[in-house]
Amino acid sequence: MVFLTMHRDVAYARQAMAAGAVGFLVKHSVASELVTAVREALQGRTYVTPMIAGELLESYRQVDSRPHDSAQRLTARQREVLQLIAEGRSAKEIAAVLKISTRTAEVHKARILEALGLGTTAELVQFAIRNGIISV
Repeated sequence: MVFLTMHRDVAYARQAMAAGAVGFLVKHSVASELVTAVREALQGRTYVTPMIAGELLESYRQVDSRPHDSAQRLTARQREVLQLIAEGRSAKEIAAVLKISTRTAEVHKARILEALGLGTTAELVQFAIRNGIISV
């Protein structure tokens, strides 16, 4: 699957790759780049537009170089929010459980993502599982 999107954001590329994409390019790419991406995909290779390739690689390097005790950088409240996110709760549900506003729950999530160097909810769930915050 090759993603063609208007978003030049590395987080979108990471989500696309996690969903099984083998190609990622933005609408601002030239037409020949789309042809190249499709050819690479058909040959079983991965293609990422040079517009974000460096940033994408760096984002993977940062995640791989994170110390395993990253959860220790989180406050107790952030660990609570992370657990609820990993359990599949929405921001509204988290707010109700913790008796905070929905906006506050969303801010906690954003700060958790930043603290852990992650970009998506799926990565948060994977982190929670790997670090024993939730069990499967």
